[in-house]
Amino acid sequence: MQALVYHGNKDLRLETVPEPTPGPGQVKLAVDYCGICATDVEEFLYGPVFISGDTPNPVTGRQMPLTTGHEIAATVIELGEGVLAPSVGDRVVLNGVLTCRTCRWCREGETTQCPSMAAIGFAIDGGLAEHVVWPAEQVVVLPDNVSSKEAALVEPASVAIHAARRSEAAAGDRVAVIGVGTVGLLAMQALKAQGAEVYAVDKRQMSLELAAELGADATIDSSTQDTVSRLAELTDGIGPNIVIDAAGAAETPKLAVEAVRRGGLVVLVAIYTSTPQFDFNSLVGTEVRMAGSLAYEQRDVEEAVKLIASGQMKTLPLVSDVIKLDQVIETGFPRMVSAAKDVFRILVTPR
Repeated sequence: MQALVYHGNKDLRLETVPEPTPGPGQVKLAVDYCGICATDVEEFLYGPVFISGDTPNPVTGRQMPLTTGHEIAATVIELGEGVLAPSVGDRVVLNGVLTCRTCRWCREGETTQCPSMAAIGFAIDGGLAEHVVWPAEQVVVLPDNVSSKEAALVEPASVAIHAARRSEAAAGDRVAVIGVGTVGLLAMQALKAQGAEVYAVDKRQMSLELAAELGADATIDSSTQDTVSRLAELTDGIGPNIVIDAAGAAETPKLAVEAVRRGGLVVLVAIYTSTPQFDFNSLVGTEVRMAGSLAYEQRDVEEAVKLIASGQMKTLPLVSDVIKLDQVIETGFPRMVSAAKDVFRILVTPR
């Protein structure tokens, strides 16, 4: 079969690789769509960072070269030994995170903190391929009213839902989302589903326009407006009680702390490619709390499917294009890193 195989920094190759065979408890999947994430591009340009390089991952035993891609919607085509569900023909999405299941964090349900955590496409072969195998208990069957194209964004939606859950936002809360790219727009919708009033902050006009279409209570162009002052105006002069940084720029954690109300909460869901400079006295003096949010859990994947099925989370507006496997390196990656970046998500279909 054809697959995009990561061999190291700026070395991604379209290759013919052996067909995977499902082992006991696994299913074999025909990939319908796999999204290109900014992390995929960053690994290509600057990695290996998250991809297992010189040392095999302790859960999977794998290291590069391996097939990349982690935002997957697929169809079950073969069952491994002992698998009773799902069924052949079911369309599914994946909980793409494997853990050791024995450490303190796994035993207490904090699976995102497993020291041996292994993500599909980073520590085991991923979905930029024709087929992939995965544990049957870690797939979620899609209802008929959710298309595979919509479902291809369940993985970033799960990341967004995990961050929204970490925020503990509820009805009446006022939340600012800094950076309304794909994860930010999905987090905004998850927060709205939790009953919060949500303000979208970004420099990119197309992001702000889509945020408004998807239900933002207000939008702020941070390139032309004073974000802190505008958020204060929207919140009776005190600032939102929660700010989520989904931008990951060097200056955005500082902006989030300046914008949130005294005693409020800042949730960091972005991956930072540069090290922010930060004065921690700004937390001490205002008793602002700061929390990280990494990846997702099985319940977040299930919740993403439910929100999409109910219409509370819309993902199709975030699908900017669909390309083939042989277009990823020459077309997909350059569009994702373009200075203009006129896309949210590009999906790849192997067939």
